[in-house]
Amino acid sequence: MVACIASPTIGSVALVLVTTARRLIMLGLAFCATLASVLCAARLTDDALFPVMLTITGWFAIAIAGWWIAQSIPRVMQRIAEIGRAHLAERHASELEAQRRQDARLLHDTVLATLTLLAHSGVGVSPAALRQQAGDDARLLRQLRLGGLPTPHRSGVYTLEPASESALGSTLESVKQRFKRMGLDVDWHGSGQVLLPSTVLDSFLLALGECLENVRRHAGVARADVTITDDDTTVRAMVTDAGVGFDLAAVSPERLGFAESVVARLRDVGGNARLFSSPGSGTTVVLEVPK
Repeated sequence: MVACIASPTIGSVALVLVTTARRLIMLGLAFCATLASVLCAARLTDDALFPVMLTITGWFAIAIAGWWIAQSIPRVMQRIAEIGRAHLAERHASELEAQRRQDARLLHDTVLATLTLLAHSGVGVSPAALRQQAGDDARLLRQLRLGGLPTPHRSGVYTLEPASESALGSTLESVKQRFKRMGLDVDWHGSGQVLLPSTVLDSFLLALGECLENVRRHAGVARADVTITDDDTTVRAMVTDAGVGFDLAAVSPERLGFAESVVARLRDVGGNARLFSSPGSGTTVVLEVPK
């Protein structure tokens, strides 16, 4: 009875002795020693066959299990490593795509806006304001070539600072002053200050500025209304104009201005944008961001 119990228990060492050739030799010696002990003990009983078969079967089964585990562990580790590499590659691709979208928004809000003004001979914009905007864009591009980090300050204006520093939150006053200088008369209603986390505030103001820039460029009017409201969880801005309007279905999804500089920018911080317009009836945009 003791041999029947002890031999499978001792045989459990086979789990760790099947991984290398040296350990296999040790396994063989341990098996022979155990089998010899069982044979010696079995001489004291009438039935010697049962404990011998139990010992051989137990050792064989445990050795097979140990071999399977030894072969499986490298495969599992390799699979885990492959999953880790795939995750890193996917994250890298996502970061590159996010950077590409940020670069596209940056160019749209700065250089492309200035080039559009120049293409229209700066109509409605004072020469001083045009020179200031072009100078800001030129400085931005020069510093980007030197590895600076673009940080939005207000619509159409970016500052460059080390990645370890945080952008300061801005207020609606910066947006007001910019469009006053650009010749768009904006009537402001509601809250005079927007109390939001810095990153959310930056995205909110940049999206708001892009909406006003679209009014200035495309609406065919020189006036717009902006109403700022908030509740316990959300800050909203409603930008309306009485301009020419347009057919929403006719707008190409590839247009960068609204899709990226407004909708995608707000979604990046958990917000949303809704657009309402029809030909001859003006345009209304509702911007929402969480507090």
